[in-house]
Amino acid sequence: QVELHESGGGLVQAGDSLRLSCAGAIGGNAMGWFRQPPGQEREFVAHISGGGGITFYADSVKGRFTISRSKPKNAVYLQMSSLQPEDTAVYYCARRRLELEELTRTSNDYDYWGQGTQVTVSS
Repeated sequence: QVELHESGGGLVQAGDSLRLSCAGAIGGNAMGWFRQPPGQEREFVAHISGGGGITFYADSVKGRFTISRSKPKNAVYLQMSSLQPEDTAVYYCARRRLELEELTRTSNDYDYWGQGTQVTVSS
């Protein structure tokens, strides 16, 4: 069983920044961040390759969010800037299935998930 733990969520004001962390048995696996706004379906946010050299983002966060990873710390991060009320959601990190090689934004392509961390942005 792979355990992932997110941290760093909180209540901020519009325009603020926040950094989320995801720790656990990450190793060299490709990872993703997803979020679930209140009353909505879970949606893709960002993906990073196992080596960290390839990233891609949802259009809604491109240019504002940055995904990164630290091999020594065995962690993945999501730096969020210029936060807006519509970014309010529970944020999850997830590990891409080991048998896959492609970049993916599909939640079913990820097999292990953290418990989530709440991010609330007030206007």
